[in-house]
Amino acid sequence: MKTCNTLAVLALVGGVNGFAPIMTSTTGPTSTSLDASSNRSLESFGGMAASAAALLVASTLAFAEPAFAGADAGATAAANAKITTGGASTLQSGRTIAITRGVNLDNSNFSNQNLKGVAFQQSIVRDTNFKGSNLVGASFFDATLDGSNFENADMTLANVEMAQFNRANLHNTIMKEMYVSGATLFEGVKDIEGSDWSETYLRKDQQKYLCEHPTAKGTNPVTGVDTRESLMCKD
Repeated sequence: MKTCNTLAVLALVGGVNGFAPIMTSTTGPTSTSLDASSNRSLESFGGMAASAAALLVASTLAFAEPAFAGADAGATAAANAKITTGGASTLQSGRTIAITRGVNLDNSNFSNQNLKGVAFQQSIVRDTNFKGSNLVGASFFDATLDGSNFENADMTLANVEMAQFNRANLHNTIMKEMYVSGATLFEGVKDIEGSDWSETYLRKDQQKYLCEHPTAKGTNPVTGVDTRESLMCKD
């Protein structure tokens, strides 16, 4: 006897349209009132869903740069609910937060975007351009940021716990009140001239390393704060 699984088909279509897949499904024999024409319709519907899923996978593999249709609203915009198809969205304190947990975003271009509140946690974000972007409250928890460009970006209140910044460009970056853990590494950072670290509490060895960096100088053009003063360097 032929069987159909309408909930499974709906779950697949829901996944294609960006909703969380339905985990519970009911499979059973086709109702005696279901005629051959209805069976063919369901089979056709299932085929279209499978085709759409295949197209989604293909588009994911072809991902180059993210689109920001609602960039002005940061992570609160529905259009920014997913930075990539590998992302998901959640609701925290009444606002939608974009999640890109575990996504490889190497060599992406996020320059001059409003990415306020966007999470790049546990993602690979090497050699990526964040120049001039609003990253207030963004999360880079346990992210690899080697070689990425944060010049003139605002990272106030950003979470950089366990992140690493090898070769990163922090020229004129606002890094005020960031969440930093003992495992956050700035060794190998490329440039910190003009950066503002006010009220960001660094591990002693990390503070010493940054104060001894050859580019530890200058004043942030937005906040007017001296870089060495914000790092509490002992001159």
